[in-house]
Amino acid sequence: MVDAITVRTFGGPTALFEYGGLRLLTDPTFDQPRTYVSPSGVTLTKLAPPAAPPAELGHVDVVLLSHDEHADNLDDSGRALLAEVPLTLTTVGGAGRLGGTARGLAPWESVQVGAVTITAVPARHGPEGCEPITGEVTGFVLTGEGLPSVYVSGDNAALELVEQIAARFGPIDTALLFAGAVRTGLFDGALLTLDSGQAAEAARILGARQVVVVHFDSWAHFTEGRDDLVKAFTAAGLADRVQLDRHGL
Repeated sequence: MVDAITVRTFGGPTALFEYGGLRLLTDPTFDQPRTYVSPSGVTLTKLAPPAAPPAELGHVDVVLLSHDEHADNLDDSGRALLAEVPLTLTTVGGAGRLGGTARGLAPWESVQVGAVTITAVPARHGPEGCEPITGEVTGFVLTGEGLPSVYVSGDNAALELVEQIAARFGPIDTALLFAGAVRTGLFDGALLTLDSGQAAEAARILGARQVVVVHFDSWAHFTEGRDDLVKAFTAAGLADRVQLDRHGL
């Protein structure tokens, strides 16, 4: 596969990859199975342990954190890990809550880290108007001289935002898509993340050459898993581009 990067996944939304001389980690969740209560009052239940403990990560240069308010994107072990990482990029509100080395980026704002430009891109964690309940969320696009482009979706449920990102940065070489078709009692059960068909459509919109899907296992509120994703990407003719192995390459 041209311009493919190696991505190791740990369950849930957590993935590690090297890019432009940096080691980057998405939404760290390393707790053992347990139950949490989110700020909206929804109970979140983790069903499986991580594929490996934080001690096996090695050095991490940057954490790309879609948001800090839900335990399935940042749990207690993940919060402890942030203290050891030189830079955490997240939402503006999240950086204010986290402090430390966290830096908030507004949508379309960029920061240069070594040879890598990291741009925050919009994401919406549910239907229009959801933000007061589900909170502020961000995705990221990584670019650099001579490097393949990488998109990290975060907990985004809006394909129209994917179209905006594709218009600015497409085609994308590697897309890390958060899926799982999350539905809770909020918003009459509306999707809070992409379902499997939407994940395949997002890959098509982006023109992604490599797709790594995360955020579809290990939690009870994910309503679609690996089999649904395989079916959707196969139907879209994109099965040869997608990585779904929880334990990575």
